[in-house]
Amino acid sequence: MKNKFLFIISLCFSTVLFAQDQDVVIKNIIKEASDNSQLEKLGHELLDVVGPRLVGTPEMKQANDWAVNKYKEWDISAENQQWGEWRGWKRGITHIDLIEPRVRSLSGMQLAWSPNSGKKPIVAEVVILPEATDSSNFAKLLSGVKGKLVMISMPQMTGRPDYNWEEFATDSSLVKMKEDRKAQSDAWSDRMTKTGYTNRNISEALEKAGAAGIITLNWSRGFGANKIFSASTKKIPTIELSLEDYGMVYRLAEYGDKPKLRLVAESEELGVVPTFNTIATIKGTEKPEEYVILSAHFDSWDGATGATDNGTGTMVMMEAMRILKKMYPNPKRTIIAGHWGSEEQGLNGSRAFVKDHPEIVDNVQALFNQDNGTGRVVNLSGGGFLNSYDYLGRWLEAVPEEISGQIETTFPGIPGGGGSDYASFLAAGVPAFSLSSISWSYWNYTWHTNLDTYDKIVFDDVRSNVILTAIMAYMASEDPEKTSREKRVLPISKRSGEQMTWPEARDATRKGGLD
Repeated sequence: MKNKFLFIISLCFSTVLFAQDQDVVIKNIIKEASDNSQLEKLGHELLDVVGPRLVGTPEMKQANDWAVNKYKEWDISAENQQWGEWRGWKRGITHIDLIEPRVRSLSGMQLAWSPNSGKKPIVAEVVILPEATDSSNFAKLLSGVKGKLVMISMPQMTGRPDYNWEEFATDSSLVKMKEDRKAQSDAWSDRMTKTGYTNRNISEALEKAGAAGIITLNWSRGFGANKIFSASTKKIPTIELSLEDYGMVYRLAEYGDKPKLRLVAESEELGVVPTFNTIATIKGTEKPEEYVILSAHFDSWDGATGATDNGTGTMVMMEAMRILKKMYPNPKRTIIAGHWGSEEQGLNGSRAFVKDHPEIVDNVQALFNQDNGTGRVVNLSGGGFLNSYDYLGRWLEAVPEEISGQIETTFPGIPGGGGSDYASFLAAGVPAFSLSSISWSYWNYTWHTNLDTYDKIVFDDVRSNVILTAIMAYMASEDPEKTSREKRVLPISKRSGEQMTWPEARDATRKGGLD
């Protein structure tokens, strides 16, 4: 009886000591993140110095090497792991000038993987995509684009976002604008249909017909924000103009003023180049063959510097690793930071990692992914894992109330993943979770736009995400229990009679038809 009593006392004492130790680590994490943050410096080095990180470019490899060296400064093991190869391409200077009927330098840029303008600047008249009665008529009109720069996008009748109209316009003016814009969109869609081509392949047809270059507009419906993607031409350059300059040049062509541009678009094809994931590791002490993964894609589009897509996610994971190494240098489980390449082209880096490292994937305790802007995390779903409430709930309890109190949780959530790297791991059965953040106008102002720059970062929110991530990683590492991979089974769809897909289940949930 006496021995049993002493055992109970010893167990209680050990529990108290563990709780005290745990509390100290968490306090130290919060203090380091708050008082000695490296986020601004990381943001400067990554975004201002390295810049955009398009897969296959020298800047992407420079970013990989920078991250490895930064981890080494923090005494964290890191390496670049090749996951595949990609088309190598190097951006150069883009300079676009209106030279007739007046002189003005225009705001625009060459699209990713676009051919260059050649040894000499292109000087050519601008014409609008020919308006045809049908595809046969369009084929006849194609001869008119030879040697010309062709505008293939619909001009916007207003450069003001809808919220600006809704705040200041009269009701009748707002209604008229929307009606006129719809009519314009319908007319342009009809114009494109009659060419016999689509938005995806019209450039190739114009290139084959001898056009000197292609001019596009992909407005995001935000002041000054354009979506910047890639070119589909093989020999002639494709450029994106700002909404304001596109509209001006379009009107000059439409009114018969015969605008002429001088275009310099310098870029260089580099052949096939190797592509990498950057992997950083803090080795576990008690269960080194089990893993906690901090996940964020490293690549970006190169219309800007990829600050919120996904510079902020990258910075969160790097800063969390720095703090964990300093305040929790001997984790129970191995903690990995995965900085994935080529997420933008289809989760390529993370999918390759899952395929190449089954020994890690099969033993992941939890993965936390961040990839939707600069805002503080406000949503966390259990991802369809039946027991996710138990362990995520335990871990969240250690997070300060001012952070965790803003997070809306959904348990067990819906099986399946969104369009980011955690989906690669979910497909392999890994308990992988998206740390989903508040908008900060991400979708229309910074996501894939020319405005995704350092100045859009809200560092207070990013610091909050660092604290959340570091504590969740610490709690996941220390948890005495291994997380369950048992998943919720989706119900049968009344419409199809088959098991629901993830998008169907998600939509049903939003409509209140699925718990």
